[in-house]
Order: sequence, then structure tokens, then C-alpha cells
Amino acid sequence: MDKNYGRVTIPTDADMVEETKQTAQRWGADAIRDCDGTQMPDALKSMPVKIYSTYYTTRKDNAWAQANPDEVQQVYLMTEFYTAMEEQAPLRIPLMKHLYQEQLKPNTIHDIKRWWEVIDRTTGEVVSAEGWDYDEASGEVVIQKPSAFHEYTVSFLAFIMWDPVHMYNFITNSWENVEHQITFDVRQPKTQRHVIEKLKQWLKDNPDTDVVRFTTFFHQFTLVFDEFAREKFVDWFGYSASVSPYILEQFEKEAGYPFRPEYIIDQGYHNNTNRVPSKEFRDFQKFQQREVAKLMKVLVEICHEHGREAMMFLGDHWIGTEPYGEYFKEVGLDAVVGSVGNGATLRLISDIPGVKYTEGRFLPYFFPDVFHEGGDPIKEAKVNWVTARRAILRKPVDRIGYGGYLKLALQFPDFIQYIEDICNEFRLLYENVGGQQPYSHFTVGVLNSWGKLRAWGTHMVAHAIPYKQTYSYAGVLESLSGMPFDVKFISFDEVIENPAVLEECKVIVNVGDAYTAPSGGSYWKNPALSCAIKAFVAKGGGFIGVGEPSACQHQGHYFALASVLGVDKEVGFSLSTDKYNWKEQPHFITEDRPEHIDFGEGMKNVYALPETTIIKTEGQDVQLAAHTFGGGRSVYISGIPYSFENARLFYRAIFWAAGEEERMKLWYSENDNIEVNYYPATGKYCVVNNTYEPQDTVIYDGRGRDTNLHLEPNGIYWFDFDEQE
Repeated sequence: MDKNYGRVTIPTDADMVEETKQTAQRWGADAIRDCDGTQMPDALKSMPVKIYSTYYTTRKDNAWAQANPDEVQQVYLMTEFYTAMEEQAPLRIPLMKHLYQEQLKPNTIHDIKRWWEVIDRTTGEVVSAEGWDYDEASGEVVIQKPSAFHEYTVSFLAFIMWDPVHMYNFITNSWENVEHQITFDVRQPKTQRHVIEKLKQWLKDNPDTDVVRFTTFFHQFTLVFDEFAREKFVDWFGYSASVSPYILEQFEKEAGYPFRPEYIIDQGYHNNTNRVPSKEFRDFQKFQQREVAKLMKVLVEICHEHGREAMMFLGDHWIGTEPYGEYFKEVGLDAVVGSVGNGATLRLISDIPGVKYTEGRFLPYFFPDVFHEGGDPIKEAKVNWVTARRAILRKPVDRIGYGGYLKLALQFPDFIQYIEDICNEFRLLYENVGGQQPYSHFTVGVLNSWGKLRAWGTHMVAHAIPYKQTYSYAGVLESLSGMPFDVKFISFDEVIENPAVLEECKVIVNVGDAYTAPSGGSYWKNPALSCAIKAFVAKGGGFIGVGEPSACQHQGHYFALASVLGVDKEVGFSLSTDKYNWKEQPHFITEDRPEHIDFGEGMKNVYALPETTIIKTEGQDVQLAAHTFGGGRSVYISGIPYSFENARLFYRAIFWAAGEEERMKLWYSENDNIEVNYYPATGKYCVVNNTYEPQDTVIYDGRGRDTNLHLEPNGIYWFDFDEQE
């Protein structure tokens, strides 16, 4: 294959025929695609490239949605909290306050007494169906006899009258005179039959399409807007919009118990990905995953019968597809494409099993929020590429691509040149890395409530967007995405059922805030879990806790693994017990680290037990500590935002916890900004400069032999490894 051709997809539009040809030639693109708001020109369908056609199963058919209002897609919502100010005086609760009226419409077609729920949030009790009514004229639920000063909420079903992604694109691009697209529910009988027949006809009408790019399948991740058209609630993993009475009645038959709205509403948290999932929510997820996979398979097979490939966009209506779930492999998809925000999202895509190839859609998206006068798309592209490249060198996607309005990107010639350079570099990386298993020192296990179902996806809320409460923890997976370790995602349930699963790892990591799904919450009250981890470490394993690992107030500890970690958190219960271990000590983990370490938000009130080595404190708050437990070791870190310096700190912590310090300087660079990866299958190794500045370093190969190197900005250098003396 021509080293400057292939493995690249670019967007086009009806008025971009010659420009698309020129860009495809420059970037070496072998595929072109349309996008939301653009159109594939007929004149390009004869180009010697693959034609990707975006296909929407759930929208762009308002005539069907309007003719079948009972099969418009639905979402469970909860009102604000309202306090009854008087005893026994009616309390009126408006359903749509602080919601965008054009997006949502309360579902009064189906039995509201069956599918809505009014809850006294002061007691947690459900208000009987006889105790409230709905005033449709005012859009209010009226509770007849509330208790004074108790808080109440209403959980209700609403139709999605404007597809959330179409609404987002409409707002972002300032579209005018564009009809709001209604989202319909493909899982329901009439719509399912309609969508299947429509796909068959569409494939006949579009013989030039090579790849059907499903965007996506059936259920939109939870995205709700407020009255000012701002995002009110967003959970990229959310299942709140995968409901309807039809679906829930099916679920009840399988589960063997009645469905309650609260199983989705979850006190207003909507079982977001940071919540420790309840049994009922897990049951619902599993049901949805199986049913979604069955219907996906039908559509995929239709594509194959017509000689087309089927590709899934990992976004929009992707809920229930769950690429790391147990049913996905049965679908038969050819490919998955997803948006690459950083190294963790790259691995989220590239590690997906059961498809022929994966594709990463890189940033920036060619939208006017970036491509405007005074905008700096090159900066975003550089950060995106260099951040993702670390992960590509461990497990590459098979293709890269871009999306949006090509006409906007063409207004920035320097950007076009930079993307040309990226495309060429990606092809070179893939030629050297693709299909190989890179060298790994050992396996690091990431332990949380979700396990492999959320592989690379913990601490993501709206994909790769940083949050104050998560960025201090997201650095763990971002660091691991480009490190020479195999990474295994393990759930608490797996450990409880089979503690031997831990033995595949040298080091286990638990990271997150107390009572969240990543940290574990009440799981840690189960002695089968805590004892399994203690046994693992005592027998020589390593454990790294970040933030509030194993946090759950229980039997005299806040950290269930305090005896392993050598630290606990003061929550006010043990103030009467004096604490004397506050002196910082030198340690392997920090011996080449700067004096100041960025712990992000850090953690207050963590203190060390008497035999623990304190490495870093801030005031009288332990930020970094090391401890031995039996024959193993543990490390406590209060927080670790991603940076090259912090990645190196974490790297050293992993080797120390594993008891493998003497092996750390194999395939290693003395300079934090430089990384080394070795590929045993070809005997090649690469040295990569992750910065846009020249760098000097000493690198060590697999025999520990050192070499001085000078690297140009963003440079990547390939060498043959001579294993002989």
C-alpha cells in the first residue's frame, strides 16, 4: 500500500465536489462520508473510494413519527423537589419547569397512574395513585393531602419531540428553518417493521453506498435541555431514554417483578455511571442489551444481504449496544467508529472485540464553534493527536477520520496541512504497530462496580469532557492508555464470585470518590470482597488506591482497606485518638520527581497509620503514602490529574507496588515527555516525543542498555532491537 494513501475518512457536502477530491488526494483518504447537516454529492459516488452513508434508524422521518405518536421515543424525567408548606393543603407540582418545552412532552397517552410515580422524598414512600391527580391544562400534578414540610417529586414519562443530538447540532451551528427531528422508538412493533422495510428500500435506492454508518441504533444516551436550551442533564452512558410502556412490560415478564419508575429515576440521579448500580437497574440493562443486540443483528444482516458493510457510531443512540457487553459479539457488525477525545477514548474504541476494524473520529469536528474568525483549530488538533498517539502506540484504531463541514476547515490552510501530516504519520504508525501485541511488563487491574462493561469509560460523564470532580481521577486511565502494561477491568462482583480473578494481575487499582461506582460504596461491607483484596496483597500483590478507595464507613474504618493502604480518613469520629505520623520520608516513587506534585483536587483529612511511610503531605493531609501488608505493598495517592509528570509518578508507583523496581528501566526514558514502546513480533521499538518542543533524553532498551537521544518536536523514531550482547 502507498504509504501516503489509505486508512483515512473525510467529510464532504453537496457543494464541495472538487474540494473533496483535492482534500482526499492531499490526505490520502480512501473513504468519504456525509454528516448531520451535509449531503453526499452524486458526482463523488464514482470516486475510487469507499462511500460511507450516515443512516439514522430513529429520526429523519417526521411523517412516520407524527402518524404514530404512541411510538415516539420516551424518557423518564423527575421534577424539581417541592415542599408542602401546609398540612393537608393541596401541593401543585409543575412537570416541565426548567425543561425545554420544544424537546419534551409529558406522555399522557399511556396510563399515568401506572407509569408515573409521586414520591415523598422526606420519607422515601410512594404516594398512592389515589393521592394525586394530573391537571393537564396547567401541566401540574396535584397532591391532595401532603404532609407539611415534606418534599415531593414526580417521576414521569415524556415523549422526545426533538432528537437531542439534532437539537445540539442545530444550536451549535445556528441552523435556521430546519425542521426539528422527532425521535421514534424502533423497539416498538409498528416502527420496527417500518424501519426494517425502510432500510431494505434505502439500500436498493443507494447502490453506491459501501458502508452503512448507523448513527446509531435505537436508544439515545440521556441528554436533556433546560428552558434556555442549555444542557441540563447529560450522561453518555445513561439509560433513561431507553424506556416505554411496551419495553417495560416486556422487562416485567422477564424479570418476574413489577417495574417502578424509581429503578430508572434513582432519586433524581438517573443511575448515572457514577452511581453504584442497583440490582434492578442491572437487570434492566442486561435485558436491554440482549434485546438491542437481537434487533441490531437483524439490521446488520440486511446490510450484508445487500453486499454492504455495517458500521456503528459509538455515540448518539448507542445505549444498549454495549460493545464490552456479553451480547455485542453476536451482532456481526463490521466496524465501530467513535469520537477520540484523549487516550482513554482511543482505547475505548480500539480495544472493542468482535469487529473487523475500528475507526477513530478525531478532533476538532468541523463546526463553527471551533472554525471561526479568531479560532485556533490547529491547537485543538495538535492536543488531540499527541494525546491520542500514546494510546495508538499501544493499541491502534485501524482507521482515522474527521467529520463536519469541510468548507469550514478549508478556510484554514495551515490546518489542512497539519491534518495531512497527521494522516501520513498515522499510516506510518499503523504500518509499524498494527496487528502486533506490544511488550507489556505485566497486568494492572482496574477494580470498580462496572468491570469490563465500562472498560476505559470510568470517570467519563459527557465523553472526554473534564469535570472538577473527575479530572483528578481520570489521569489514572489516561496514563494507563499509553503505558506498557496490559490493563484488565474487574468488577467487584467478579472478585466476590471468584477471587482468583485477581491473580492475573500484579497490581490492582481502585480510584474514585466515596460511595461512587468507581470507588465501590457499600460493596466494601462485603467481607468476601475486602478479604479477597487483603489476601491478594498479603501474598505479594500490589494495591494502589486513589482518592477515597474502598471508602464506606463500617466497623471503625472509613477506608475498608485501611490496614492495607496504611491510611484512613478522619470524618470526625476519631478526633479523640491522637495521630503522630506526619513526617515526610524519601521514597522510590518520588526520587526523581519535582518538589511540587499536582494532586488535583487532593483529599482533606487523610491520615497515616503508625507504620506507614508518608511521602507527601499538604498541611496535615496525607497526599501520597506507601505501606507494606504481609508480602505485598500498597500506595495511596489523593488524586492524579493527567500530565506527563504525573504519568511518570504513577508509573513509578505501579512498579514499586508490584515489587519490580529493578525492572522499571527497561524500555524506559529518563525524560517524562518521552516514551518507549517495543514490538517483539518485529523486533522494533519506537521512541516518541509527546511535546512540541525538542527534547533530550537517555533511553534504556530491553536489556537495560542506555543511549542518549535528541528528539525533534513531536518526533517519533523507530529502531531495530538487537537482543544479542
